[in-house]
Amino acid sequence: MALLAELSFTKGHGTANDFILVSDPRNEWTPTVPQIKWLCDRRRGLGADGVIRVVPTALVSEFSDLAIAPWFMDYRNADGSIAEMCGNGARVFARYLVASGLETNKVFVIATRAGLHQVEVNSDFTVSISMGVARAVASECPITVNIRSSEVELVATGVHIPNPHAVVHLPETIKLMEADLGSPRVTPGEVFPEGVNIEFVQHVGPNHVAMRVVERGSGETMSCGTGACAVAWVEMQEMGSSQGEIRVDVPGGTLWVSLVDKQLWLRGSADLVARGKILLPTELL
Repeated sequence: MALLAELSFTKGHGTANDFILVSDPRNEWTPTVPQIKWLCDRRRGLGADGVIRVVPTALVSEFSDLAIAPWFMDYRNADGSIAEMCGNGARVFARYLVASGLETNKVFVIATRAGLHQVEVNSDFTVSISMGVARAVASECPITVNIRSSEVELVATGVHIPNPHAVVHLPETIKLMEADLGSPRVTPGEVFPEGVNIEFVQHVGPNHVAMRVVERGSGETMSCGTGACAVAWVEMQEMGSSQGEIRVDVPGGTLWVSLVDKQLWLRGSADLVARGKILLPTELL
């Protein structure tokens, strides 16, 4: 498959966070960075925030003992980098498994680089997924973020869930949906040696926030599942809540994050919109 000029694909999205899914039942395709970049290019390729390879877990050596999860989600960001987990991508991955007949149950477990995650395909075709336990990022000095539309340093809260996140509450003087987020800078940089997703948040009402996100490896996206979880966890920590649900509005729609027994659950849409074949340029083979 590494030398195949043609790839079969399915296109899907979760709250407009979009992905190209490629089924690789024999674990024959090792995507290269140029191939991923080309596939995700919105003018030259199909266009997406990332690529998800659908692989039998038994064929992935480092995860082959995870028999409880037959399918492994191999996720790559749009720049070709590998991410531990993607909450929106995992929901689309689960929806694909059911729609393609690879999973016959509505509740099952998938394998990711961040471990095992239980998913449930709901009757309205939204998907819920267990996201695990969040943990704060330790730093000897405050984590700050600068954006183009603000001359001040904005204090951030660092969270791993499991990807690294910096959650920033914007002051009311900055309008969330109008702010020029540009290429935000996080300091101290050594706190996030592998890059960081940055979430910008404002309150809408009780247990209700709005969020924009700039993702490592992809830039600003319409939504981020792990980012929504990081934001909701910070909100609950500030409220002193050990359980509850937070509504998170993103440019691409709405996500709901629940905290139950320290475990975060993410619920939202997961839509499959197209399938077909794409020809890879000969220079990428």
